[in-house]
Amino acid sequence: MFNGNGNLQDALNIHDLRKMAKKRLPKWLFEFVDRGTEDEVALRNNRAAFERIKLKTQVLVDVSARNQEVTLFGKKHGMPMGIAPTGPAGMMYYKGELELARAAKAANIPFTLATGSQTSMEEVSKMVGGTLWFQLYMWSDVRMSHLLVERAKNAGFEALVVTVDGPVGTNREYNIRNGYTVPFSYNRKNTAAVLVRPGWLFGVLMKYWMTGGMPTRANYPEGFAEKFTQVSSAERKTKNDSLSWDDLGVLRDMWPGKLLVKGILTPRDAERAIARGADGVIVSNHGGRNFDSSMAPIEALAPIVDAVGNRTTVIVDSGFRRGSDVVKALAIGAKLVMVGRATLWGTTVAGEAGATRAINIYREEISRTIAYLGCRTIPELNRECLEHVPTPHIPLTM
Repeated sequence: MFNGNGNLQDALNIHDLRKMAKKRLPKWLFEFVDRGTEDEVALRNNRAAFERIKLKTQVLVDVSARNQEVTLFGKKHGMPMGIAPTGPAGMMYYKGELELARAAKAANIPFTLATGSQTSMEEVSKMVGGTLWFQLYMWSDVRMSHLLVERAKNAGFEALVVTVDGPVGTNREYNIRNGYTVPFSYNRKNTAAVLVRPGWLFGVLMKYWMTGGMPTRANYPEGFAEKFTQVSSAERKTKNDSLSWDDLGVLRDMWPGKLLVKGILTPRDAERAIARGADGVIVSNHGGRNFDSSMAPIEALAPIVDAVGNRTTVIVDSGFRRGSDVVKALAIGAKLVMVGRATLWGTTVAGEAGATRAINIYREEISRTIAYLGCRTIPELNRECLEHVPTPHIPLTM
């Protein structure tokens, strides 16, 4: 059960969890997570690309003993999925990062903590543990990023996920229309949206107020972890349009664990990442939230796997809403799929229990899908399972 709109088991799929979350969150917060950028072409194309890939069934195969375990970086995981970094997790649910991390640990899958999270990496490590990865934004003042690398190392995080697909700010026009700004400031639009969501107001915002005030940027370097309502001097330094591949090489020298580069969409950039010492690449377009003309990661995946898949670990994210989507990526050659919005919706609805429900939905759908393909284990998936449907030609009209 959960405090909100019915029984958690009423969520039969990720779309149901999204609807439940929408009823709980203020409009400005829901749309900040749910929507894309500009005309949202990339957002729609991420989903449409999955529909252009079909799966071939295989019948009369004994698939009664199916197993979803995978091994990544020498460590066995319960299913071929991980939790992507999502900065607003702590705004969706009180200390939502802890709820997500607990659900991931219980499922034996990786959890990635975002730089912009409201719960510190030290607290997540101490309170939860599990397979913990830390996502890093490389700021123009690289010393700030290096401080976070040292903190993540000392906190025992196993992998550093360096996000590289945000050289400049985004153009999310709906944020302005909804009255959502960074730093956050109260205005008529966003205040009205909060007042009509009393569950979120008292269950999240007021809890923070009662335990120290507005949430802070807990993973910003010391001296920069101001509250959300304050102008952060760090924010002015987070644009990374002056960085280069050499900066990744410096991180490789600093970081003893696994180094992953997130935001790769071309084989050439994947090659460059490997040359700078990366242990893996994450094929991603930031969930369609940054660059509206970007290609869908599921369509970029095969060329990257073909180019570097035998030399590094290829992971993918963006737009995965069904277990069949996950299976398609694994059949193409990805070793792991990361999901962000889906588990955020679950966390919004019921904390750890909601995140667990989202994970289990994927687990059930993956199991059902591989059964139809005549596969018992994840390593059995390959491109022979796939049928690519070409995009229909639509003639231009004058």
